[in-house]
Amino acid sequence: MGTGRLEAFSDGVLAIIITIMVLELKVPHDAGLAALAALWPVFLSYVLSFVYIGIYWNNHHHMLHASRAVTGSVLWANLHLLFWLSLLPFTTGWMGENHFGQWPTVLYGINLLCCALAYFLLERRIIAAEGKDSTLARAVGTDLKGKISPLLYLLGIASAWLVAPWVGIAFFAATAAMWLIPDRRIERVLAG
Repeated sequence: MGTGRLEAFSDGVLAIIITIMVLELKVPHDAGLAALAALWPVFLSYVLSFVYIGIYWNNHHHMLHASRAVTGSVLWANLHLLFWLSLLPFTTGWMGENHFGQWPTVLYGINLLCCALAYFLLERRIIAAEGKDSTLARAVGTDLKGKISPLLYLLGIASAWLVAPWVGIAFFAATAAMWLIPDRRIERVLAG
């Protein structure tokens, strides 16, 4: 099977995830600005998760364009990734509704860690199916950002639990910022 069907399905799931997250932003029943100000934790958690979904969507797109075919193990690894991403609306909502409380923030970090590990597994399944000399394998190389991200998530989870939730959020936001810097490895290999 080609990658087009897998990419289309994944795009649809990610669009639904974003839609579910935005539906958690409840319209205030008061017309004053103070009513909007009360929603800042929910909005801030939504923005962070929206950025993460965007990062995964972008990288997933590039990864599949560097792939030739889809095997059964790639299908299951992709579903595994989509499972963890589909939990983001829940952990995002719980964290925002509880004003970045300790346990909601820890669970959010665990969710981000599971997403990162699932993405790594998908990447490894594609490389295993296509070989160590495949386009994706050459593009990914040592994958420094991919190796640093789980460490930053673990530090964020530990910080949210042991220090303060906002310290954990800082780690999660820093990890997202690291991935916002365009990663042109796959584009360079495909163009070359």
